[in-house]
Amino acid sequence: MKEIEITCRLGKELSADEIQTAALKALGVSPKAKMQIKYRIVRRSIDARNDILYRYKVEVFRPDEVMPDYVLEEYKDVSSSEPVIIVGAGPAGMFAALRLLMRGFKPVILERGKDVHARKFDMARLSKEGDVNPDSNYCFGEGGAGTFSDGKLYTRSSKRGDIREVLHQLVRFGADPSILIDAHPHIGSDRLPVVVENIRKCIIEHGGEYHFDSRVTDIVKKGDGSFDVHVGASDVYSSRKVILATGHSARDIYEMFDRKGWELQAKGFAMGVRVEHPQSLINRIQYHGKYQPYMPTAEYSFVTQIEGRGVFSFCMCPGGILVPASTASGELVLNGMSNSQRNSKWANAGVVVQIEPEDFPEYAQHGPLALLHFQKDVERKMFEYTGSLKAPAQRMMDFCRRVPSSGLPQTSYHPGAANAPLHELLPEHVSLRLKYAFPEIGNKKMHGYYTNDALLLGVESRTSSPVRIPRDPETLEHTQVSGLYPCGEGAGYAGGIVSSALDGINCASRI
Repeated sequence: MKEIEITCRLGKELSADEIQTAALKALGVSPKAKMQIKYRIVRRSIDARNDILYRYKVEVFRPDEVMPDYVLEEYKDVSSSEPVIIVGAGPAGMFAALRLLMRGFKPVILERGKDVHARKFDMARLSKEGDVNPDSNYCFGEGGAGTFSDGKLYTRSSKRGDIREVLHQLVRFGADPSILIDAHPHIGSDRLPVVVENIRKCIIEHGGEYHFDSRVTDIVKKGDGSFDVHVGASDVYSSRKVILATGHSARDIYEMFDRKGWELQAKGFAMGVRVEHPQSLINRIQYHGKYQPYMPTAEYSFVTQIEGRGVFSFCMCPGGILVPASTASGELVLNGMSNSQRNSKWANAGVVVQIEPEDFPEYAQHGPLALLHFQKDVERKMFEYTGSLKAPAQRMMDFCRRVPSSGLPQTSYHPGAANAPLHELLPEHVSLRLKYAFPEIGNKKMHGYYTNDALLLGVESRTSSPVRIPRDPETLEHTQVSGLYPCGEGAGYAGGIVSSALDGINCASRI
């Protein structure tokens, strides 16, 4: 086998003939063998440095070589098998359940929110009426937060496991096969709900269980080593093993651990703003003025260091919209989402500053929940300024100059934006670093990014968990509670759909 690279212009499909011709040259075989050459496209990326090109990596095999296929394990009927309770139906929980099906265990999924379609009605009320359902919103419910945040599948976490398993599973359940080769794959928030629903149907058809509207209120370790998991006021589910895959916003779970004296650790996270530009501007910047309608909607990412802390873009949504991600009344949190076509006229991304526990010593009294309380306080401050889910907002250059904006550009954020001194509302640790970061990005990395046509809205604060639930590095069990497997973003071991899914697979594999 040999890996070759082939380029072609955007808007054009790479043909079998082109691949075979390039393969003949690379392998040094006779032209007569052209039709016998086997090949597999393994990666497609966009190169916009000069001419705008697709760059393909292709594995080619000689006629006498075997091209191995990637084969997923089959699922078993687990109707009568030993149950494993999974708390949370996000990517960590779903993929843990699928791995358990492969190995003959019965997943019993307890999800505090609603199924993926019923969630949409609660999210609509949240955006239009400001009515927050604390158990069904953009963070909680079947599929987790990533279901309605573009469905980005890009990860650098290859050390966690075989990413191909996650991508092939998603394709099996309805995702476009292009995610297997794209450098920055995504599914889209309009298509991902169908994939999530198909995963649920598969789990149930093979004997697993789903229980919605089932918020876990207590986890009790019994004398025989098994667990009783309490849901609501009266329901109890029992098993010998529990996978805890609750997501980064399940604050009540952290508080339950703290009450029980089960070990928790304060963990750094990142906080900042959602930045919204006209998508046409981002297209112009990223394609160097050569953008054409047939080209994919441009995205961006960056990272820099300002005064000893990282400042970076997060969850960039090209052709997307802004949505309220609050999980309780009296708080204001923003997130972004895109549909599969990425065809809105706005581009948005979180631009956030790294925060460590030592940055805010005044919260040390809260122990491992220090930054959780800090996070809460900032979200409440944003809400209190407007008295609603309207987001405090300021033009980018005005924010950096520390002056009020005379007016605001149009925004995709449905509850609306309120003109506000965002530079004062944000913690100084965050505000000052953003002040220096935006001009730097505009001057050194993305000419045109630093503009008063860009709108900053606060606050982006749910980038990751501010708490870690510690676990044994070998068994992946909680350090004090054997049989309990903290998992995914909520436990502080993942960030995004793919890394969470891999962590879920790893925990199920240990079981």
